[in-house]
Amino acid sequence: MTPDLALEPVTPSLGARLTGIDLKQPISDSLAAALRAALAERLVLFLPGQFLDIPALKRATAAFGPLLRVPYIAPSPEDPDVVAVLKEADETRISTFGGDWHSDFSFLAEPPGGSLLQAVDLPPVGGDTLWADQATAWATLPDDLRALVAGRRAIQTGAPYGVTHAPAADIATSRSIRIARGDPEADRERAHPAVRRHPDSGRAALFLNPIYTIRLDGMSEAESAPVLARLYAHMTRPEFCCRHRWRPGDLVIWDNRMTLHFAVNDYDGHRRLLWRTTFAGEAPIPA
Repeated sequence: MTPDLALEPVTPSLGARLTGIDLKQPISDSLAAALRAALAERLVLFLPGQFLDIPALKRATAAFGPLLRVPYIAPSPEDPDVVAVLKEADETRISTFGGDWHSDFSFLAEPPGGSLLQAVDLPPVGGDTLWADQATAWATLPDDLRALVAGRRAIQTGAPYGVTHAPAADIATSRSIRIARGDPEADRERAHPAVRRHPDSGRAALFLNPIYTIRLDGMSEAESAPVLARLYAHMTRPEFCCRHRWRPGDLVIWDNRMTLHFAVNDYDGHRRLLWRTTFAGEAPIPA
């Protein structure tokens, strides 16, 4: 029997606050199935007061799929399956990890299915994270843009980690998150459907983002730029978004297939640490 979960919607279409469960305890098959169903429906789950240690965080991640070790980002010294999303108090006026709208590692042949973030150390205020619902963004896309992207592929690369589109050498970046740069393999172009279908719910969503999408298939970068700019403006409209203010012990789980997210970098002078785990996805299914 699948348990009923106490889900409190955050916005009409995106996000739900989930209480009444303790993921420090063993996760039954029925609870895991209920969590997967809730994530497929609400796309982001916010669980207050979990305070998971690393073994418990990994067990919770495995409820959604096999753990995935992402490339280019050095793992935490504590565990190779965990990334320490860290910015120290003395790291100021830097470009921060995740500081633009994106879907994690969308340039991989099989991009991640989703991720979990466990709050460890937080600033007194700031450091929020935003998510944007790409299923609703697709459902409400203007007809002319819909005609342009329906059935079309988007060209993705690991630009921040490669050579051709690498960040400028004078841009200050975090020393606390070790990111590999200058790998020619990251410049490899990979075509994914611009609109993908969720393997479980069957819902369609836009699958483009300003960090990893360089152009639309059949168009040059210059030709694609104004189309992508219009798409991104629509995809991140406030009515498609939710914003989370982190509290001690918070755990957040999100679907990487159907959302974009953005880490707000407004807490200079304060330490912020979250543990991140990732579960595997699949080659994007065209909608």
